[in-house]
Amino acid sequence: MIFVLRADAMESDLQDLRARLEGLGFVVEQMSAMGRSVLGLSGDLDPTRLESVKQLRAHPAVADIHTTLRSYRLVARSSANESRSVWLGDLEIGGDAVVMMAGPCSVESKPQLFATAEALQKAGVSVLRGGAFKPSTSPYSFQGLGDAGLELLGEARQAFGLKVVTEVMDPRDVEKVSAVADLLQIGTRNMFNYDLLREVGRGTRPVLLKRGFSARIEEWLLAAETVATQGNDQIILCERGIRTFETATRNTLDLAAVPLLHELSRLPVVVDPSQGTGRRDLVAPMSLAALAAGADGLLVEVHPDPVEALKDGVQSLPLSDFLSWQPTFQRVARAVGRTLGPESRVR
Repeated sequence: MIFVLRADAMESDLQDLRARLEGLGFVVEQMSAMGRSVLGLSGDLDPTRLESVKQLRAHPAVADIHTTLRSYRLVARSSANESRSVWLGDLEIGGDAVVMMAGPCSVESKPQLFATAEALQKAGVSVLRGGAFKPSTSPYSFQGLGDAGLELLGEARQAFGLKVVTEVMDPRDVEKVSAVADLLQIGTRNMFNYDLLREVGRGTRPVLLKRGFSARIEEWLLAAETVATQGNDQIILCERGIRTFETATRNTLDLAAVPLLHELSRLPVVVDPSQGTGRRDLVAPMSLAALAAGADGLLVEVHPDPVEALKDGVQSLPLSDFLSWQPTFQRVARAVGRTLGPESRVR
């Protein structure tokens, strides 16, 4: 880490800055670089100490601070060969097989959910998605069936042998949602809900952490770090689009995030092209693009009758369309050296 000093810094301020840094346990060396006086720091810079150092940016002797240290250590990638697998029981996410997660945006009824689950199970889909608790921008939009929807997901899980991913919105609900779900989804609006992040971090269920719609990559990884600091490192990142100036699509799907996250972190990355575009006609092509970009899984909204959907029907694929696209998904996965699940095995 380098502290660039102000050209007009007083000697007393320089001595104070040096004393503060040495008090934090660093070896401090003053030198010149590109015509400026700087302080070079050596010593272990753990995340807690890093935060203390950053506060010194306001010191009267400091012009700037430069560091390449990442604030997220637990989720950072340490080597090119490091495994990024997360396991849902016997199902691996982050391995050779790309895992398909599909289902309705919201659980609406038993016939709707069971018709979807049955079709997906026959098609070889591994994970059933479905929202029991639904956050909506408008209080007048469908908010989900709540506990009744959670119960239906549990019934579908048992009836069809599918893994279940569903959203948890409240720290007080983590235990009961964990009793049904194999994968706990943290939605885009809750990526910054640190109480919730810490609560799922104290549990043992794997976590699907969606990107906040205005979150930078570093903020997203720090949210994952918050989960990991509580002991649960079974975290999957989900790119679901970010809010930009563009209005032709619901969000702007940032597929560059997929290979970038694989470079920066050891976590698997899945893509939600339904939320990412908000348009049914773009879901399949962006799914193919996500596979080509290296996604470890897809999270796709499908519905038996999207016209009748209580929420997000405009971005949900009819079951027939989704099933007809499976051979194309398989071909693209093979072209990039992957397979399209299911591939389950015992660790």
